[in-house]
This record gives sequence, structure tokens and C-alpha cells, in this order.
Amino acid sequence: MQAPAWETLVSRRSWLVAGLTVCVSRAFEVVQLQIRYDGEILRVAAPSLHFLTGAPLERLKDGDSVAYLASLELLDESRNLLRQHKGRFVVSYALWEEKFSVTQLGGQTVDGLSAQAAETWCLDSLAVNTAGFSPSRYYYLRFGIRTATAREIAASTGLSLRDLIAALGKKNTEQTEWGPLERRVRLSDLPRLSGRGSHA
Repeated sequence: MQAPAWETLVSRRSWLVAGLTVCVSRAFEVVQLQIRYDGEILRVAAPSLHFLTGAPLERLKDGDSVAYLASLELLDESRNLLRQHKGRFVVSYALWEEKFSVTQLGGQTVDGLSAQAAETWCLDSLAVNTAGFSPSRYYYLRFGIRTATAREIAASTGLSLRDLIAALGKKNTEQTEWGPLERRVRLSDLPRLSGRGSHA
């Protein structure tokens, strides 16, 4: 006996909703924010989040450099910002060696990195100091990164816009964003490393 049309419709909708739920659930499982508690310092990793891909990677392989703005934020349970660390990175690519170079503006430069190592280095350069915060309270840790224009980098660092445009190339007006990724944490629940953390 054939099922009525409305039962077939409901059944199809149920399967569709279930399928979407599974996809969303798996997406959150794949892109997860990992936290390392080093002394009083929180650092993050997101092994499945890749920002050296797509249009930015095409620009790098065309010989341009790509600027990124990253942010690591500690918020209270009402999402009020408590502390923040911003990172500004310029990435370039050596075509023949197939390796990346990353410069943290105002900091150091590392060369000869794979794409994954370059992404990891950028995230590991961000840190939030938790000194003075209650270990028994819950907080949110939020991470995001996006490409930036030469004008944005110049405005935030005081560097010459003309020099940055020459370094980054002219195809740097298109913005791509990854995140934000959030994780609710209680400091007392995090395994703490040996206390080597430096102040953010």
C-alpha cells in the first residue's frame, strides 16, 4: 500500500533536517578550537582551520604577499571583552621551494615553512594572559583571522602605505574571513603546563 503524499513529504523533510543536523554537527567537530594553558597564558590551535588556501593562496603563488589580521579574545559569560591579543602577519611564498615565509609585524620572521606549519606559527604567536581571573568562573575564548588590505596594515602599524602596497601587490582589496571560533572554558578545568608562559 502506497503511503499518502503528506506522509512522504514529512518523511523527506525529516531526513533532510536530520542530514543537515549531522553535517552541521560534523562541521563543528572538525573545526574545533584547542586550548593550551601555559602558566597563566592561554594559546590556541585549530588544526582543521586552513587560511592559506583559496584566493589568498592564488595571490601568493602569483608572487604577491598576503597580510592577515588575527585576534584572540577572552570574554566573560555575557560576551563582554576582558582581554584581547591582535596579531598582524604578512605571508609570502617561495614558488621554487614551495615554502612559506611569515613575518609578524613588529616581531620576527620565520622562513621555510609548510602551509600547516605557517598557520600553526601564526596561531601560536597569539596569547592571552589570565593573571587575576577566577579559575572557577566560565569564560569564552574566541579566535578569528582574515585577510587585510595594505591600508589597514599601514593604519594599525604606522608603516608606509606606498611600501606596503609595493610589498603586498595590488590585488589585496578582497577580504576573506575564517571564524570566529569560540570555546567555553573554565580555567580550573584546563590542564596547566609547566608555567613557562610569557606575558601576553
